[in-house]
Amino acid sequence: MTRTAIATAALLLAAHAATAADPPRVVRENIEWLDVWVPGNGVKDQPRVLLIGDSITRGYYKAVEDSLQGKAIVCRLAMSKSLGDPGLLDEVKLVLGQAKFDVVHFNNGMHGWGDTEDEYARAVPELVATIRRGAPGAKLVWASTSPVRVAGKVDQLDPKTDRVKARNEAAAEVVAKEKIPTNDLFALVIDKPDWFSNDGVHLDAKGSAAMGEHVAAEVLKLLGDAKK
Repeated sequence: MTRTAIATAALLLAAHAATAADPPRVVRENIEWLDVWVPGNGVKDQPRVLLIGDSITRGYYKAVEDSLQGKAIVCRLAMSKSLGDPGLLDEVKLVLGQAKFDVVHFNNGMHGWGDTEDEYARAVPELVATIRRGAPGAKLVWASTSPVRVAGKVDQLDPKTDRVKARNEAAAEVVAKEKIPTNDLFALVIDKPDWFSNDGVHLDAKGSAAMGEHVAAEVLKLLGDAKK
């Protein structure tokens, strides 16, 4: 073996050792949760829709299900894990393996505040790739993350909204390259403080119903495209 080959091998071994000793940084919350709902497994004559998101997605899920009753089976995967956490991808793979989905409406951006926006941006492509591998025939639509308002003063935007904007811009750039449409939920509610609950993050009943109807309309468009 030449000196060059020996040096190259040593560098590769050192890089492998460094990787093994220094795994990717994962920032998790004090409490992590996962909510999966996969109904209608006996229904064979309707398309299936999966909503991926967080507690906001869980809040508007029922309105989507009601709006699409008789037109599609609506499932959900709501979680607290954030982009950049390998556990998020594992949970997405788990649910995508349960059934064939015709439409996947997905979002992630309200958790993982311990990560930087650069870390967030670098993690978006792998989420898209994971969904495409798990649901190769599905139509995809990305949902932008909604703004954050000041708790108890929902007429005021929380400074964290600037981070949401940066995350939305990063995700929009990736999905545009992937030719995935965006359902702009941020724009839908930015001027609707009366749709928010007092915590400034979640929507109230009226807001959840309105967002759910909007999501259902976007999903119906994709279902129509899938039939063409």
